[in-house]
Amino acid sequence: MESYYDIEKRVILFADHIIHHNSTVREVAKHYGISKSTVHKDVTTRLYYLDRSRYDQVRQILNKNKAERHIRGGLATKRKYELQTE
Repeated sequence: MESYYDIEKRVILFADHIIHHNSTVREVAKHYGISKSTVHKDVTTRLYYLDRSRYDQVRQILNKNKAERHIRGGLATKRKYELQTE
């Protein structure tokens, strides 16, 4: 069973990854082999109490990702259909 200390390290690790790589929650989850729910909970709830400065940086990136996700989804669909018609 994970100790509280390990969870704190994990939260900071995920936050730093998002900040340094401008990553999405999905990308972090895939990179570390953990669920998206866990990553999201760590960086939106737990991080707030551990490091407010990092939380603010992560929140800004997540808000940007959320605003852009419909564009990324549209581009992915476009690529999918382009590949099918070739």
